[in-house]
Amino acid sequence: MDKLINDFSFGLFFWQMAILIVLIFLLKKFAWKPILDSLNSREEGIKDALDSAEKARKEMQNLNADNEKLLQEARLQRDAMLKEARELKEKIVTEASSEAQEKADKIVTQAQVTIQNEKNAALADIKNQVAELSIQIAEKVIRKELSNSEQQYKLVEEMLEDVTLK
Repeated sequence: MDKLINDFSFGLFFWQMAILIVLIFLLKKFAWKPILDSLNSREEGIKDALDSAEKARKEMQNLNADNEKLLQEARLQRDAMLKEARELKEKIVTEASSEAQEKADKIVTQAQVTIQNEKNAALADIKNQVAELSIQIAEKVIRKELSNSEQQYKLVEEMLEDVTLK
């Protein structure tokens, strides 16, 4: 029985080896090549995807650098525009202030001239009034003094003495 079991084990081993060899041959002929081809194509696809991802990453870096450069240029332009606007504002304010000062000076000068003219007119009017009053007073005094003839002679004599002395 031992011999039978040994023979059976050897036969079983032989057939298992034969089936394994046939199976390996069939797998090599029909399965390994398509499996390896699909693995190779998969590996190439992954490699292409990684290369594309690397290219995309580099392009993104370039775009980010370009965007940063554009942002920097935009900031510089904005700063330049703001500086120009400030300078323009200061210039306009300065010009407006100067113009207002000139107008104020002109108005003050005109007011001073007007005041001086009115003062001169008022003084002339006062002089005229004083002259009129003086004449009226003198007229009244002379009428009163010349009301009698003795006083008239006396006044004429005093005037003649003043005229001859001077």
